[in-house]
Amino acid sequence: MGTSLITIRPFKVSDVSAAAELELSNQPQPWTEGVFNDELEGENRSYLVAEEDGLVGFAGVMVIGDEAHITNLLVAPTHRRQGIGRRLMRRLIEDSIEQGARHLTLEVRSKNLSAKALYSQFGLAPVGARPGYYGDDDAQTLWVHDIDRPEYLDQLT
Repeated sequence: MGTSLITIRPFKVSDVSAAAELELSNQPQPWTEGVFNDELEGENRSYLVAEEDGLVGFAGVMVIGDEAHITNLLVAPTHRRQGIGRRLMRRLIEDSIEQGARHLTLEVRSKNLSAKALYSQFGLAPVGARPGYYGDDDAQTLWVHDIDRPEYLDQLT
């Protein structure tokens, strides 16, 4: 089960059910199929799936002006620590830059140490907190600036 067998491709409406099921089994406050459908219909959004004999992860970003906001990223527990999250992040960042983004932000559960470690590899650093954001946990707000510089993506390879 190496990442070479994993395909990263655009998220389709036909992926909504599998993504919602993955959310339901892995998130305390999962997105519903309706939320996924709304996101896919939204402007300035890019959603991707990771696939290996079915959906094993997904991620999305919304670009407003020169700011990109990662809206969701989830990899199935059976496929974690294989570089899939990193591949999804890189593709989202590339898509964001193509849409004119210069800065990137997201919220992450304060207790999610593995996600915070992944995001730090992309230069995202904490700039604030949102108490109770997830109901059962606080959120840390992370930012990285100047993602459109060629050396930013070069350092990630």
